[in-house]
Amino acid sequence: MSDWTGEDKGLPELEVPSAEEVQVGSVSEETEPSEVFSEEPERVEQQEETAPDQKPEAEDATVKAPAAEEKKEQKTTAKSKKKRKKKTAKDYAIEFLIKIAITVAAVVILCIFVVGIHVNHGNSSYPMIKDGDLVITWKLGTPGNGEEIAYKADGKVKFGRIVAREGDEVRIENDCVLVNGYIIAEDVVYPTKADGAVISFPYIVPQGTVFVLNDFRSDVGDSRTYGAIPMSDVEGEVILVLRRRGI
Repeated sequence: MSDWTGEDKGLPELEVPSAEEVQVGSVSEETEPSEVFSEEPERVEQQEETAPDQKPEAEDATVKAPAAEEKKEQKTTAKSKKKRKKKTAKDYAIEFLIKIAITVAAVVILCIFVVGIHVNHGNSSYPMIKDGDLVITWKLGTPGNGEEIAYKADGKVKFGRIVAREGDEVRIENDCVLVNGYIIAEDVVYPTKADGAVISFPYIVPQGTVFVLNDFRSDVGDSRTYGAIPMSDVEGEVILVLRRRGI
């Protein structure tokens, strides 16, 4: 056996590499610095090459859109110009005649179904309505007692005041009108007489009729002569009187 003293003069000394040399060596062996830095410029160049190609496409789209809109606007304006033709004198005349026809039709319908226009001849409703007055009547609705109306009798339009309705009993006594036994309140200047009447009193007003008396009671040309007036002959309630004489 040999003695071990910790020193072996016969073995050569080994050089141990330092930590820095180990790190540099490992880096150089795995990837060279040139290869690491060379990859990034290539990526940047690829991005720069693709970016310019994309921008023009977007710009082309934005340019094409206004161009298409302008073409549409030009087409619409061209169509509108074609549609808008200059009106001739004949066209204006036709439009004017159409307006007149519509106005006349509206007035006729209004006069037939809504209002009536009459000229009074005589003084049967004096002093409210005088001879020659223009009278406007309202045909809608049903006039009540005491209302002045226009009605047809003997083929003429007359004016009078309703004093009784269907089912009422009418009597004339002592220059007064009694309806169902009561004297009616009237704003009449002239007294009411039964002299010259064709009908007899007491008088029962038939169904669907009204009993009418003139405001000028000396004129018996009312229900005292014609009897009760059918509602079908009533032309409407007097709503307006236009004085044409003695203004």
